[in-house]
Amino acid sequence: MGLRLKFNLVLIAVFLVGFAAAGMISRQLLQDNARDEVVRNARLMMETALSARSYTIGQIKPLLDPRLDEVFLPQSVSAYAATEILSAVQKKHPGYSYKEATLNPTNPRDRVTDWEADIVQQFRQDGAVKELISERSGATGRLLYIAHPIQITNAACLACHSVPAAAPPSMLKIYGEANGFGWKHNEIVGAQVVTVPMEVPVQNADRALKAFLTSLAGVFVLVFVVLNIMLSWMIVRPIRRMSQAADQVSTGDFNVPEFAEGGRDEVAVLGGAFNRMRRSLDKAMQMIDRGE
Repeated sequence: MGLRLKFNLVLIAVFLVGFAAAGMISRQLLQDNARDEVVRNARLMMETALSARSYTIGQIKPLLDPRLDEVFLPQSVSAYAATEILSAVQKKHPGYSYKEATLNPTNPRDRVTDWEADIVQQFRQDGAVKELISERSGATGRLLYIAHPIQITNAACLACHSVPAAAPPSMLKIYGEANGFGWKHNEIVGAQVVTVPMEVPVQNADRALKAFLTSLAGVFVLVFVVLNIMLSWMIVRPIRRMSQAADQVSTGDFNVPEFAEGGRDEVAVLGGAFNRMRRSLDKAMQMIDRGE
């Protein structure tokens, strides 16, 4: 096995190990960054929903309260306002969604699905948990969701959700008396759930990984070619010449030109040592020929 082949095998082995390690580390970093981006988007949606709730409670509801005795206006309900606002976002950005998933809602559209019910139960079982972040599979691929508990901390909410007799008659005309009642103070009745698709950020991360690995492979090929040229020019060729010269000298042919001794690298030092050996051997053979 020649020196060049040994060098190339070691170089390729080192590259493959480094390529695999760089690929795994880079993939993990890119996937983590993609997930962080999705989480930021989900938090932004959640903050938008909370802002819509606060705006409705602080500025819209006081204006509509005088009319509630005559007609119930869903626009005065903060949950309804937040859901409507983010529904407009969902029309332009499918996969993004916001829902105030409730176990026993007044509005049927807010009723929990199976997986949302599991989230609500987690909040009910551990009141210290204020946020859940996880992933699930959806029709459009991987989805990330952030959920916050809906807890009845404001006793005023019970005016519409304690018993039907205490609720505004105008509300009962729209939603009836079957749903949305029996809530208790400080009870967790549901969860605000924001869902954001992960497909685009993950695809971007995969493309970035492919571009990085392709660039890394291209750099390796370039380095591989350059190193082989340098290896051939600076090491393999001089050593091959020395080997051929040594074969000639070993057969008694001393008509071998000396190697240039310029430079201080190992090959130059080896060439100088070979020159001295050849001269010494030549003188020794001449002395033997003269019978000295």
